Amino acid sequence: MQVVGVTTQQEVYIASRERKFHINEILVIEDPALDNPRGEVVETLSYNRLIPMGLDKSLVDAQVIQTLEQIGYDIESDEVNLAKLRLYEEAPHPVRTGCPVRLPSFHEVRHLLVKASPDDGMMLGEIRGTESMANTIDEDLKDRVVIMERGELRPQRGVPFIFDIKSMQQYPHVGIFGGSGSGKSFGLRVMLEELMQLHIPTLVFDPHFEMDFRETASGLEERAPDFRDLFTSVQIGKEVGISFSDLSTRDVVALLGAAGGQLSESMVNVIQMLHRRRDNFTSFSDRVSNLVQALDEGKQGLEKQLKNPDLTPVDVQRIQDLKQLLQQYGSLPSSSVKGVHWRLQRLEKAGLFQQDIRAIERGLEQGRLVVVQGSAWVLQVFATYVIGTLYRKRREYKDAQMNGEEEHYFPPFVVVTDEAHNFAPKALESPAKAILKEIAQEGRKYGVFLFLATQRPTLLDETITAQLNTKFVFRTVRATDIATLREETDLTAEEGKRLPYLRSGDTFVSSAAYGRTIFIRIRSAYTKSPHLTNPFDELKRFSEQQDEKLLDTLLKTLPIFDTDLIQVLKQVNRECGLGWDLNRLKEELERMARSGKLTKHETPFAVRYDRGKNMKV
Repeated sequence: MQVVGVTTQQEVYIASRERKFHINEILVIEDPALDNPRGEVVETLSYNRLIPMGLDKSLVDAQVIQTLEQIGYDIESDEVNLAKLRLYEEAPHPVRTGCPVRLPSFHEVRHLLVKASPDDGMMLGEIRGTESMANTIDEDLKDRVVIMERGELRPQRGVPFIFDIKSMQQYPHVGIFGGSGSGKSFGLRVMLEELMQLHIPTLVFDPHFEMDFRETASGLEERAPDFRDLFTSVQIGKEVGISFSDLSTRDVVALLGAAGGQLSESMVNVIQMLHRRRDNFTSFSDRVSNLVQALDEGKQGLEKQLKNPDLTPVDVQRIQDLKQLLQQYGSLPSSSVKGVHWRLQRLEKAGLFQQDIRAIERGLEQGRLVVVQGSAWVLQVFATYVIGTLYRKRREYKDAQMNGEEEHYFPPFVVVTDEAHNFAPKALESPAKAILKEIAQEGRKYGVFLFLATQRPTLLDETITAQLNTKFVFRTVRATDIATLREETDLTAEEGKRLPYLRSGDTFVSSAAYGRTIFIRIRSAYTKSPHLTNPFDELKRFSEQQDEKLLDTLLKTLPIFDTDLIQVLKQVNRECGLGWDLNRLKEELERMARSGKLTKHETPFAVRYDRGKNMKV
């Protein structure tokens, strides 16, 4: 292997007769004047006698061809393997043409590939192109990960990729981008497993109810850690909610704005007028509800009701209270009060005010990963409150510490969400956007960090995207998303062209901590998602189970005559938990007869169904 063609301080071309180059592999150029620079193969090409040289101008030009001829290549006969090598560090002057090139040993490139010790960092996968160093890898880095490839597990072959979590103090926040089926959610699961093993407090918003870590993946039972004590799963409305009495008027405005779209100025005024300090949900909701009733009745309507002689003292007092409420707040627009009332009812039906966030605070203080589950819109509303509350707790502790004051300790923590473009969309207002932007810009100072995953980076708020100092880029097909990622990372044109064709689980890591892009394969997750079952396998299994249950019931009633179907229908519905009508039962009997599970006999008097040839005894 040797350098050919015109060289620059950043890139060189390399040729070889015997060896084919591997994309992303690392090579050493033996140029003593430049202290033997290292580089990564970013593009490869092979020519042979069946392809005329110079036909494809993507990699070589006339000067490269001329160099090959001068150093002894028979262009018409030899197979020529070519590679473009990008240097890791810009050279002070161009590399000398003709320099020999060789594979490195691990100790020559460890400082380029490994930024943290295996025990202190997140062991996320294997660096592509490092397989040639397998024999020289340090012992502490061997057999650290298991890779899933083509549906089968294989041992580690190259250098493990260790994400230095401590570097987030200087280069905060992580973005995970990739289209459907790219391995994005799988990669996010691996990151959460690593955060748990490092006992880093983590708050996860899970709109898909898939972040469960109790079930171990097949084939990894012997080496998978037990995560059951490292995470807590809570559901909005059951284990966690919002303590309304802890909300300030400003919090109530933000919360109701999140519940049903942006509030009008009139509605904000209604909340500011009606909300009182330390109101619980019942007192505030009743005040709003009573005002709605008072505005609908009007002053004259209420006075007319007072003239009713059949009123009880309780009824009289209620009407007097409504009159007083109308006198105090009667100038507020009825439509705005009703809008506030509707939002309150919506949040109450979602169970948002039935609990508090103590379970989340306790989990984070214990160094656990806390998974918050709920429907998408409820998660957005809840995230607005809980992220803001926890961020303020951490900020108050750090500010008090700086001022030499005593404050209850609250740990640094990580906020993780999938479908991040729904929480912080570009050019649109959303409930959690303001607090996520604040953390993106200032969270580093207080030890609060973001891990945001999305299929559509183009739709994510640009301010937040710009603050994600590490980006994991999985397979992406949309041209607009690829263009956005090219702008926000140091992906080269060649790497951008590869994005639509990446295999699931392969990802480019663009990190300010490394100063360049690294191509890795995410390791196999130790746990599996509850949604991992193929839906078509699920459909087939359900149909088979239903048929088996139905046949077991029919077996008790055979032979079945079509004159007795009403009694059979009652038994089938009762024992199988169904709600079929007579026509559905006839259709199922016909289907089973066609499949051989039943035998159909037609006589002049009735149709009879008996045991079929394929029916189990």
